[in-house]
Amino acid sequence: MSTRVLLFGGHGKVALLLEPLLAARGDAVTAVIRNPAQEPDVAATGATPVVFDVEAFDVDHLADLIGGNDVVVWSAGAGGGSPERTYAVDRDAAIRSMDAAVEAGVRRYVMVSYFGAGPDHGIPEDDSFFAYAEAKAAADEHLRASGLDWTILGPSSLTLDPPTGRIDIDATVSGSVPRADVAAVIAAVIPDASTFGRTIRFNSGDVPIGDLFAG
Repeated sequence: MSTRVLLFGGHGKVALLLEPLLAARGDAVTAVIRNPAQEPDVAATGATPVVFDVEAFDVDHLADLIGGNDVVVWSAGAGGGSPERTYAVDRDAAIRSMDAAVEAGVRRYVMVSYFGAGPDHGIPEDDSFFAYAEAKAAADEHLRASGLDWTILGPSSLTLDPPTGRIDIDATVSGSVPRADVAAVIAAVIPDASTFGRTIRFNSGDVPIGDLFAG
């Protein structure tokens, strides 16, 4: 049976690698984008693009968008820039999407975070990364308390290297991982109930992704 996946951040580098993986296994992927000019790129992956500005809509509008899907994947982000926009997207819009998933009755939610995320992220306030670290910490904590069937993925530093198909989920220090392997991990955890309620941090490693998850 096809899984209906709603993917926020549908034109991101990881998302564009994830969409063909999901389409190839028969999932119906709706990819949320902000810029209509990105529609052809998304459609070429086998996903269905939907133009929707996550900053502009409230929980009820988001619930209308999310309703009818089986899974929400949050891979959206402000991509740097001003702290104000980082908080608006990575924290506030993400949190609204979680509340909307609850409202819409869509229980499965996969969050793409980062390796060091958390209240103790250790990023100083004068660092340009601070707003992102704070935003992700808040969003991840909200998700953990949401009652949803959540999985938080914490990949380490992202590269454009070719995929290896192998990761390390026991690492205690952030390293690096190809974006293509992050996409493969997202695809693997979506249907895997053993990942519900888990925060999974990972680097490149030696263990095949298919051996770690039941997806």
